[in-house]
Amino acid sequence: MEESRFSYGKKGGASRIPPRRVPGRPGARAAAGKRFCQAHAGVGICRRWDVQPNGPGDSPRDGAHAPGGMFVLCLREIRRAGRILDAAVTGCVLKRVAQADALSLLLTCVDRGKTRTGILLSCDPEYARVCALEDTGAPGAPAGSFAEFTRARLAGAIVSGVSVSGRNRQIRLELDARPDSWSLILSIMGPRSNLYLADAMGRLAHAMRPLEETRRDLKIGDVWTDPAGSAPSEGVDRWEDVADDAYLGAIGRQYGQMQLRRDALGLARTIEQVLGRERQLLGRKWNRLEEDLAQARLAETYRRKGELLKTVLHEIRPGDDRITASDYAAGAEVDIALDPDLSPSENLEAYFERYRKDSRGAGFIEQQLSKLTAERREIDAAESSVRAAMEADPPDRPALERIGSTPLVRRLIGRYAPRRPKAAVPERPKAESAVPARLRPKRYRTGDGLEIWVGRSDEGNDYVTTRMARGNDLFFHLEGYPGSHVILRTGGRTDPPPASVLDACELAVHFSKMKEARSADVHVAPVKNVKKPAGAKPGLVYVSRGRTIRLRRDPARLQNILASRIDA
Repeated sequence: MEESRFSYGKKGGASRIPPRRVPGRPGARAAAGKRFCQAHAGVGICRRWDVQPNGPGDSPRDGAHAPGGMFVLCLREIRRAGRILDAAVTGCVLKRVAQADALSLLLTCVDRGKTRTGILLSCDPEYARVCALEDTGAPGAPAGSFAEFTRARLAGAIVSGVSVSGRNRQIRLELDARPDSWSLILSIMGPRSNLYLADAMGRLAHAMRPLEETRRDLKIGDVWTDPAGSAPSEGVDRWEDVADDAYLGAIGRQYGQMQLRRDALGLARTIEQVLGRERQLLGRKWNRLEEDLAQARLAETYRRKGELLKTVLHEIRPGDDRITASDYAAGAEVDIALDPDLSPSENLEAYFERYRKDSRGAGFIEQQLSKLTAERREIDAAESSVRAAMEADPPDRPALERIGSTPLVRRLIGRYAPRRPKAAVPERPKAESAVPARLRPKRYRTGDGLEIWVGRSDEGNDYVTTRMARGNDLFFHLEGYPGSHVILRTGGRTDPPPASVLDACELAVHFSKMKEARSADVHVAPVKNVKKPAGAKPGLVYVSRGRTIRLRRDPARLQNILASRIDA
């Protein structure tokens, strides 16, 4: 594959690392490159892949290419997209509002002829855009507070118009939700891009990204104002030759491919970095175990000295600290150290005891070395899979996600690169640091993206169930036995994915007195049906209604969810 001008190992996009020239030293360039590769050996960081798509408009001169590798829609492109969108969706009914990814909203509009039009509004700092995207009906990313807020107010609204304001790259969708009206504003400002919702009075009601990152001059409840300044120029339309009916789709395809490559690159980098750190840890363990094994293999020396000591046991006098015995097999005299505080027979037993202890230690160390060898092979296989996924064109993102979801990689990411996402809008005014550590729950993330909380103690059980959980979250507890309170965060949904429910059941059994049971009955009920009686002891709650799940334990499922822990 062709060499890229983007380095796979450096975070932040384009980075070429030129070797340092040393005057008067032939071969300095090659030596510097060799040192760089050796410094990253085994981690895969020297490997380079192309992170830019092949196609029109991927060159900085073809569009608005901001510093840092960002490709921003220019004002000319935004105006044309707004004009096309206005003609396509004005008068349509907004049928569905879904979260496409962490920073994108997917709107599905339906006209009178039942024709569906999918619109993607993305405030990604690098690839903010408005484009067409087919709504497949798939669940997409877990809905954040902005998506839920917008869905609750705009579902069923009529699109009354689309406009582009001034020269500030602001595209506005006006929606009539009767009796209210709303404005959905996509601000395409590079790293300060955001998606805002304003009410009929023009007051800012919500934002997808924190205002501290995009508009420090605004606060929720303030009257919306366009940002100061303007685009320096209208720019060049990179899709000038594309017909209007295909324009939004062309933007979606190119930006989607660029975002796919960037996300795949970031995921691959994370996987290879954690694999590399684990490889280094295993290397240090290997060296220590080999030293211990060399010491343990001296056990035969102790056995040999013990056998020789038998032949001269009658010659030892009280207080002797050594004695010499003849080794007829080797034809040599052997000096044997003694403990003067022990009797001859006790010295003999000490040699044989040391022999037995070191012999057992050698066997255990060899088992540990075999285990390390298997782990190294597993890391090698994972790294090979990452390279194969990145060498595909475009990169195989699903394959990388499968690699990232394996128990090994999930465990290593949790150890070396734990996810600590920032909430778009703070949901709780109380700082988490104000809550004592003993009350904070253990947190896990399911394969569906939902969080599971597990109480750490009786007091922690009370806190997580009665203070932190919300009404439609699900409460899990093993029937008839003591155990932790387990909460599945549903985000307000009444039908959480079955796989997430089973994950929570596994944790409820694992953190109970029946953790070794092969099957168990787990009671499940909405948190709104869980009550804490006045004066009851810590951890005691009353549960009304709900249902019982007969769980057949699955070690693989338990291992996966335990590996997904997202807190320290």
